[in-house]
Amino acid sequence: MKKIKYAFITIFVLIILSIIALLTYIFLEPKTYDFMMRHVVTERLPFDNVKNIYGHDDIVLVIIDDKSTEKYRWPWKRDLHNKVLKYFQEYAKPKVVVYDSIFTTLDFENSLADKKYFEVLKHFDNLVEGVMFNTNDYSDIRKGEEYDNFFIKKFGIKNIEVNTYLPYLYRSMLISPNEFINSVKNIGSITIVPGFLDGYLSIFFGDEVYRTQEFLTNYKGVIIPSLAMKSFLVANNNPQIIIDNNFIQIPDLGYKLKYIQTPFQSIVPIKFYKQYKKNGYAHIKYSAVDIMDSYDNIKAGKKPIISPDLFKDKYVVFGANVSVGNGLNDIKNTPLGVGYSGADLQATSLDNLVHNDFMKLIPNWLNLLITLTCMLFVYFTIRTHALLKAINYTFVIICLIFLFGYISFYHCIIINIATPIVMSIITMILAYIHQYIIEAKTKEKVKNAMGKYMSEDVMKDVIKNIDNLGLGGKKAVVTVLFSDIRGFTSMSEKMSAQEVSELLNEYFSAMEPIVTKYNGIINKFIGDAVMAVFGEPIQDENHPLNAVKCGYEMLKKVEELDSKWQKEGKPTIRIGVGINTGEVFVGNIGSEKRMEYTVIGDTVNLASRLESYNKTYKTKILISQSTYKYSEKHINVNKISDVEIRGKSEKMDIYEVIGLTM
Repeated sequence: MKKIKYAFITIFVLIILSIIALLTYIFLEPKTYDFMMRHVVTERLPFDNVKNIYGHDDIVLVIIDDKSTEKYRWPWKRDLHNKVLKYFQEYAKPKVVVYDSIFTTLDFENSLADKKYFEVLKHFDNLVEGVMFNTNDYSDIRKGEEYDNFFIKKFGIKNIEVNTYLPYLYRSMLISPNEFINSVKNIGSITIVPGFLDGYLSIFFGDEVYRTQEFLTNYKGVIIPSLAMKSFLVANNNPQIIIDNNFIQIPDLGYKLKYIQTPFQSIVPIKFYKQYKKNGYAHIKYSAVDIMDSYDNIKAGKKPIISPDLFKDKYVVFGANVSVGNGLNDIKNTPLGVGYSGADLQATSLDNLVHNDFMKLIPNWLNLLITLTCMLFVYFTIRTHALLKAINYTFVIICLIFLFGYISFYHCIIINIATPIVMSIITMILAYIHQYIIEAKTKEKVKNAMGKYMSEDVMKDVIKNIDNLGLGGKKAVVTVLFSDIRGFTSMSEKMSAQEVSELLNEYFSAMEPIVTKYNGIINKFIGDAVMAVFGEPIQDENHPLNAVKCGYEMLKKVEELDSKWQKEGKPTIRIGVGINTGEVFVGNIGSEKRMEYTVIGDTVNLASRLESYNKTYKTKILISQSTYKYSEKHINVNKISDVEIRGKSEKMDIYEVIGLTM
């Protein structure tokens, strides 16, 4: 039964620990990840004071910002977008232009501008436009299927080998006009889903923080690249891609990228770059209006505001981020905070790809092993060391976990930090609870064992004053009772040692409850004799009378035992009882290493001698005059006058108790 109980408790504790670990992983681990990304990963990056960037300078931003919308009121006509695109197409010659936008409507009031825009798209081989996926079905299923078929056929990656199952999440996309789809040559997904690194938990506990990028999306059985991935592929002449379990490989570039498989996506942690305080971006940023004015200046034969040479062979990410109004306030909540521009987020993903500069996530089993190792170390440290030392070691372990996590993040390796720290603290608490329970059980066992050697009340007094134990005591008036088996020595010579032991054990077991009943304690067993004390440590005003009642009942109990033993063929026994009341020394005597709680004094000696006089006067229970004085109204006695007591200079009266009056 005990094994079942312990098994149940163990399972219950494991369940509780698992729940705590899961809650820590859900609610604290992402915050710890964000903290490390913000204060460790980004802080290690060198800052280019000249270019005011933390990210790489071969990726630049062109932003429709406040300055742009102040000069050209939003919404813009298509010819303004055209100026930006033609600036790069005709003069700047960047490696790729990444347009972080979605084209969903035609400008029916200015169709000529749309037409010119589409002409630019047709001849812009290294321009990548955006598309956005949805998790809902099309409202018009037939129209949506027709659009999907055309889109997939044109923009799905052709040069790809998929050797694993890729999950899918999306069921539709925002539909662009046919004129746009027919004109644009490259499209990538701008869809980025916020949530944890573990997509399983993001389904239920998503916190709207953008931490990952899906570079390759399985859309209805066809692989569509992200905006960043498509830009990277275009810049490298669309090399072959191989997707294996947990890896995206581009053999021509010697490229191997590990991804995380979730229920619905294959994601990669984004390595963020710190934003420059003055412009709020992690990459070089130019205002779109300066690009347009530069284009106009070049056309007019004037010096451009921004030289096209600054963009040669670079990745240019074109997007919008206006501080207020117009629906252009495109900022994302990332580990670095809420002010990360959507275009800068796309640039960051592209930066990771171009420079193969990613965060690396260790396997879940290794995180679990680290957590369990820390928990076990803490548990055994607490079990094997003193309190203060164990707490210090636990604190050192927690510091080492944090230090190890810091070093890992510094080298762009993601490990769980909050979970092993919290579980180590929980383990420390549980270990001390367990230790407390074990000690309580041990104390209970010791208490029960001690109760077999001393009175329970003495033991309680010892425990109560456990911190002040020492030699010494006090004077007190008590009643001492001695009882002794008559002729025990000659009787035991006729019995085996086993028989003597059994008889004495049964006898003492019968006497102990009687002494306890009358607020007495058995101070010691002396061979076949019992010494009991009344009045200390149990405070009892009626201790003389209670001692007499105890002795009288002991005699009655012996008669019952005698009757039983005769039937069992055991010898008949008789006992004598002597009782005396007086002042004694009560307390601990002995040495500092070995002490005994007892009573000493002439009162004890007289009680012992009274017990022995039962043989002389053929009596069963004798009490002193002092005991008689306290109990005379409740007992019947025969007075024995002028008895010479050994050790006493004067004769004294003693009394045989023949009955109780109550």
